[in-house]
Amino acid sequence: MTDPQTDPDTPPTLPELLERYATLRDTIQGLEAEKDDLGKHIKRALEGGEQAETDLYRAVLKVSRRVEYPLERFREVFGDVAALEVATIDRKRAEALAQAGDLDPEQLRDIAQVKETQALVLLPKTR
Repeated sequence: MTDPQTDPDTPPTLPELLERYATLRDTIQGLEAEKDDLGKHIKRALEGGEQAETDLYRAVLKVSRRVEYPLERFREVFGDVAALEVATIDRKRAEALAQAGDLDPEQLRDIAQVKETQALVLLPKTR
């Protein structure tokens, strides 16, 4: 008889899949944290005028730009209807206005829409 854990024809059990998923997730998170930390150090050095390269790579700072349209200027140029058509509501700012008393909190709750998405979350068993 063949051991199911070593037999390539036997599909893994759900607990085995979860164990592998957890291992990969934990490994990736650790690597991402290390990569982010290294990136901060390298960026700081490059901003200070240093240069860094290996046999395969050269570190450079790339500037990215995001285009924004100021609301008031957009309204002046294109009008209220166009501004309303492209506007989005910032949930946190709306809730802050309700807390400050500038918006009616009950009315804000009445118009709220909740959209659900599912994400796989692993909860540690030892706490």
